[in-house]
Amino acid sequence: MDSTPVSPQFAARPGTDAARTWWAVCLCAGWCGTCRDYRPIFEDLARAHPGVRFEWVDIEDESELAGDLDVETFPTLLIADGARALFLGPLLPQAPVFTRLLGSLQAANEPASAGHDAQAVFERVRTARAR
Repeated sequence: MDSTPVSPQFAARPGTDAARTWWAVCLCAGWCGTCRDYRPIFEDLARAHPGVRFEWVDIEDESELAGDLDVETFPTLLIADGARALFLGPLLPQAPVFTRLLGSLQAANEPASAGHDAQAVFERVRTARAR
């Protein structure tokens, strides 16, 4: 288990429409060295994208959020537009890769859904982390 202190989660700017706030959820594991290396990058990304809500979910400590989702590659990222999960998959722990992906999803007229499993995970995370 990772003993790193948990950093505060980064929410969207006050006054933004909560239903349309984009979310970036990192599904990780405390034992994963790549996830530990990615965490400061993820936190930097949160500061660089204040309109996106960033959440860090350790799928072992918060297994109820992952549900039946079988995460095989870490880190796995879930990106949602506030209502729909649009991306779920492993992502290189590099800020420019995330930024390009987020930009392409935000620019798409009708981005495809990431599927039922991704949507279910997003809904559990959104409910658990509502504030």
